[in-house]
Amino acid sequence: MPSELANRYGQGLFLVARDNDTVESKKEQAEELLKVIDETPQLLTFLEAVQVTDDEKKEVLKKSLGEAVDVDVLHLLELLIDKNRIWYLREILEAYIALADEHLGIMRGQVVSARKLSDQDMERIRAALEKQYGRNVVLSNRIDPSVIAGIKVIIDGKVTDVTMKARIDAMRDALLKGGQA
Repeated sequence: MPSELANRYGQGLFLVARDNDTVESKKEQAEELLKVIDETPQLLTFLEAVQVTDDEKKEVLKKSLGEAVDVDVLHLLELLIDKNRIWYLREILEAYIALADEHLGIMRGQVVSARKLSDQDMERIRAALEKQYGRNVVLSNRIDPSVIAGIKVIIDGKVTDVTMKARIDAMRDALLKGGQA
């Protein structure tokens, strides 16, 4: 859950994007920046380093991001450097993406399974959720061998757990309480 500060910056970027009708393109840029942060963690280490001047950090950002981000996103990054708040970048981008998704009518969810689900299985689950919620749904598949079999779907704060682990846990609880499984 993003901090209040990250939410304020994310909302500021969202308001600029909404006014410029660039919500979707900035969302794509934010998602790409998150990928870059995940793939090259040394980037944030560099941007947080006190030994590097703010001007040097900004120059590296301009050169490395080039055309990948628009001027508004670049200005946000420069502002975070100026205010010494760059370590909030991940949270800010996540807050912005959440606002953009809501604005665009997109729900995000996660399907937890013991093994990677096929694209076909993920598509069937996505279609069923879109029908249920009447909105576009974007799903990711998280692998957790402890679920044994079945799936757990987490979307919009709701959890649907039809895993073997959940069934075993329910049977164990019923037996411990002296009931029948």
